[in-house]
Amino acid sequence: MERHFDEQLATLKHQLVKMSALAEIMIGDAVRALVDRDPQALVGLDAREEQVNRLQVDIDEACLTLIALHQPAAGDLRFILGAAKTNSDLERLADQAINIADKARRLIAVPALTPLVLIPRMAGIARGMVADSLHAFVNRDVSQARAVLLRDDQVDALKAEVTTEMLRLMTAEPAVIERAMGLILIARNLERIGDHATNIAENTIFVVEGRDVRHHGEGHKV
Repeated sequence: MERHFDEQLATLKHQLVKMSALAEIMIGDAVRALVDRDPQALVGLDAREEQVNRLQVDIDEACLTLIALHQPAAGDLRFILGAAKTNSDLERLADQAINIADKARRLIAVPALTPLVLIPRMAGIARGMVADSLHAFVNRDVSQARAVLLRDDQVDALKAEVTTEMLRLMTAEPAVIERAMGLILIARNLERIGDHATNIAENTIFVVEGRDVRHHGEGHKV
């Protein structure tokens, strides 16, 4: 029975890693389409979203099965509960990638507003946070989780820079308001991706230490 539990737990981890990898690709493709003004970068995005949605259902079922059949002890129970939360965050951040893609389609159909520097930088940090937070979770690596929390401030600061720059452009030339608002909203989508990665990192700390660090500024104490 214990061996069966370990195998099912390993499968659960593999599913989470796969889901995270799909979400990272979606984020990268959506931002690449925007930066390179290349609609071909969005080909396959909808199919990946369907894969993510199927994995979400499978992972939720796996978590329920593990709890119902094996009545896991405290540490493993926390991991399974954390996996269910992580599953939800991964699905939601993949949704943010779809939102970016939708705005990118509209923006690349009109003249470029300004060279994009801050948004791809934000995307790079956010994607790294997703990858590292998931790695921290499946490996129960608290040190890596805390490092992820620290990067959330970088994403927030870049979002503020994008917003300031776009507001300046809108004030100088009202005709660009729609395009500038599109870029502000994409920066907000990337900020939300960083927030979901932060949630996963906080899940890791809960799983390993049994402490809920949400709303306690944990990331600023490292």
